[in-house]
Amino acid sequence: MSATSAGPAPTRSARAAEAHDAEHGSGWVAFAGTMLAIVGTLNVIYGIAAIDDANVYVGDAKYVFADLNTWGWLLLIVGAVQFLAAFGIWNRAPWARWIGVLSASGNAILQLLFLPAFPFLSLALLAIDVLVIYGLVAYGGRRQAI
Repeated sequence: MSATSAGPAPTRSARAAEAHDAEHGSGWVAFAGTMLAIVGTLNVIYGIAAIDDANVYVGDAKYVFADLNTWGWLLLIVGAVQFLAAFGIWNRAPWARWIGVLSASGNAILQLLFLPAFPFLSLALLAIDVLVIYGLVAYGGRRQAI
């Protein structure tokens, strides 16, 4: 008796193509996780500084709404979520991709509203958030079966 198979065994080139597809974009995903960890850490540090009214931020800045304390709490919360999402992304957890995209999107909006306090840092973090969103959306999903 012979065992039945679902189809012919994959050839060497087919296995090589599958391995290449599995590795394609893994650099972007690792970059996104690393940047989320770094940006999350920076947001936590700068959030604590804003809550404490440190002299790091531009004096007499006018915000769209609220004050520096409120923005500090928002930065602290978003930073903690980003830091936790980075570990999930490194472990390839399916929920972490979406948490990473949502937290990077929220942080991008926060950074735009936080421009009066620290303009150059806000623009730099905004650019990193855009790259993180691209990396997670383009390459962070599940691989399709061939």
